[in-house]
Amino acid sequence: MIRLASSSITRAKLLGDFCVEFIQESIEFDEEKIHSNCAKNFVYQATLGKYEANFKHFGIEEHPLLVADTVITSGGMLLRKARSINEARNILLTQSGSVTSIITCMIYHSQSLKLIDISYTDYLFGEFDEADLEAYLQSGEWQGKAGACMVEGFCKSYIKEVRGYESTAMGLCVEKLQPFLRL
Repeated sequence: MIRLASSSITRAKLLGDFCVEFIQESIEFDEEKIHSNCAKNFVYQATLGKYEANFKHFGIEEHPLLVADTVITSGGMLLRKARSINEARNILLTQSGSVTSIITCMIYHSQSLKLIDISYTDYLFGEFDEADLEAYLQSGEWQGKAGACMVEGFCKSYIKEVRGYESTAMGLCVEKLQPFLRL
């Protein structure tokens, strides 16, 4: 049994799909205080901040701790969580017809191991249909998603090419974590 220190429904589903037993509870960390335009640095700093807050509160004695964060880049820009529907539209239009990189950092800490991983998955998206995009925006499913992107949802039908694990793009590279859960 591990402690998933994340409120992400998608991360919880990933762990469940891979038959990983977990409890989900977390102490929040304010990512807004991180100032970095470098995606790899930003995602590492956000994950580290979440890790430190949750380690301080929960420790690892009762359950190993797992934290993660995800960012998206496209067109040379770091695409964070959209705060409005117009911002989400602009962020998604940046990804339309482009290569989009989804970067996830995770920290797993048990009594015998501390694992830090940064994984990338690149997607080449076709041009988004305007009506599909508007329906997605109106659904609100983009809220709370890095880059307003859902590769398992709206973006799925526009994927032309993938390099990397889909789980990384969904917020947690379970394939890299799984071998260490047996230690």
